[in-house]
Amino acid sequence: MRAGSTASEGTVGASPEPATPLSLALERDLGVRVASAQRRWRSPGVSVGVVRDGELVWSTHVGAARLGDGPAPAVQATDSTQFLIGSVTKTFTALAVMSLRDEGRLNLDDPLDAHLPGTRHAGLLLRQLLAHASGLQREPIGNIWESLSAPEREAFLAGVEEAEQVLPAHHAFHYSNLAYGLLGQVIERVTGQEWEAVVKERILDPLGMLRTGLEPADDRARGYQIDPYAGTAREEPLFALNATAPLGGLWSTVSDLARYAAYLADPDERVVSAETIDEMCRPLIMTDVDGWTGAYGLGFGMGRRGDRVYIGHGGAMPGYLTGLRVRRPERVGAIVFANTTSGAEPLALATDLVEAVVEAEPSIEPAWVPEEPRPELTELLGQWWSEGSPIVFFVRDGELWSRLTEDPLSETRFVAEGPDRFRAVAGRERGEVLEVVRAGDGTVAKLYFATYAVTRAPLAFADLVP
Repeated sequence: MRAGSTASEGTVGASPEPATPLSLALERDLGVRVASAQRRWRSPGVSVGVVRDGELVWSTHVGAARLGDGPAPAVQATDSTQFLIGSVTKTFTALAVMSLRDEGRLNLDDPLDAHLPGTRHAGLLLRQLLAHASGLQREPIGNIWESLSAPEREAFLAGVEEAEQVLPAHHAFHYSNLAYGLLGQVIERVTGQEWEAVVKERILDPLGMLRTGLEPADDRARGYQIDPYAGTAREEPLFALNATAPLGGLWSTVSDLARYAAYLADPDERVVSAETIDEMCRPLIMTDVDGWTGAYGLGFGMGRRGDRVYIGHGGAMPGYLTGLRVRRPERVGAIVFANTTSGAEPLALATDLVEAVVEAEPSIEPAWVPEEPRPELTELLGQWWSEGSPIVFFVRDGELWSRLTEDPLSETRFVAEGPDRFRAVAGRERGEVLEVVRAGDGTVAKLYFATYAVTRAPLAFADLVP
């Protein structure tokens, strides 16, 4: 078992301040959890990294990345050992799409045939493909998970014409590897480059993920299937995904995915804007309609435990299972690799580890300091009334906010668009306009917020009728 990381491995994000190391007690707790999981899962090896405030602050490797082979001894993983990350790859495909969207080279509401003309599934939207809301069948044509032979580009596209849309779009969450294979083709058509080259140029290189790609190094972890009764290990064959690589073909390491988790927790402009990451991590469709604890956005899954929502993705390939989880408000993330085909639950463990860090060592908020005077907002501050209920306008961090009574979920942030006109840019009423109406003497007479009258005194709708 190895805990901690070297300074060169530890700095993975753009955080200006070094992260606070985990306490020894918390490190021991995390180590116990990982060791217990490795035994319970009967995985040859489990490799884990924990990120906080932009740095890989703790890692451990239990068991073997490679079992002994004849006279050769077993080999333990390091932070730089490559594992096949499976469907975590989809988040990179989604980021590439969003990067192209931000450049104006495509639109999320483009129909598929805008980029792949003549396809049978012409009317499906890119947004639906990203969110697993298209209703497309789960897998590409060809039983590739039995043959472990994936199609090249032309065969893949020919198979798309045989594939079914098994549900109406947005009818329900329906996970589709086929959809992400198609998104890879869209990326290639828009850029004129291979999918891997686009991901490398737009994501891997900017984040310093130098050990992530489609071709594993010779010292990669080997993947195994464990006999459920005998407990023996059999090495799984490698599976080149060819044209379907955008759905699950990347190899990566604890160090590289730590850089990725740090970026997702606190994004800058190296890949896409922070606003785009926010957009990708908003739920578009529920994955469990009864429990409402899971959702999917634009390439990222969300899991809710209590009041906390964690974003990330799981991955599964023959011999490899992966879990990536990030709690963005606290800037904490975890990566879990298991080199086994089945039996492990790395996404659940990654969530457990993030939750353990957040609960044991919660972030300390910066000290409050008095606001600078904003005389242009003075007339708007204080309690107003709308629809018979109080609404308060106040200044926080130099910006205008509103809140319905004391309900924090109703908070809305505004920016000025012009004289006596503000736009809600965050919160419950994002996108709506706040308009200031002045009396003949120049004082504020009332407000209109999303067209609703806002007055200093509580008025009935009858009082507002001219």
